[in-house]
Amino acid sequence: MIRDIGAADLPALLALNNAEAAAVNALTLEALSAQVAAAFSARMSADGFLVAFSETTPAQGPNHAWFLRRGGRFAYIDRVVVAPEARGQGVARSLYEDLAARGLPLACEVNLDPPNPAGQAFHARLGFRPVGEAVDVRNGKRVRYMMRG
Repeated sequence: MIRDIGAADLPALLALNNAEAAAVNALTLEALSAQVAAAFSARMSADGFLVAFSETTPAQGPNHAWFLRRGGRFAYIDRVVVAPEARGQGVARSLYEDLAARGLPLACEVNLDPPNPAGQAFHARLGFRPVGEAVDVRNGKRVRYMMRG
């Protein structure tokens, strides 16, 4: 069952997020709370969560800002985190499809350097296509911007 993230969920989601900091960047409780408050969609299941911003959300970092400059309507997936024991069971796909049901094209970035071949393959299977590349000035990671829909 996928549902909205509530305030009581934040400590557990923060622990899950920060355990996967190499992939999604660590947050404080205050930063995660602010992201959820600003989100177009902040949803979770028992095994993961997804936070997305839209074109109406003020810029939430350089990657979201890249899509804002590009224009158009979109739901930008800022982070999706799945518990390690639940990977490969369709959790991320379910969270993405839940977001897609909101009716906006989906947007995201996936690391090119350091390489994330599993993330590239996952997004390709879901029908995402590359729309640009950049270096994240905050951490030096090279990313590929992708969209679906």
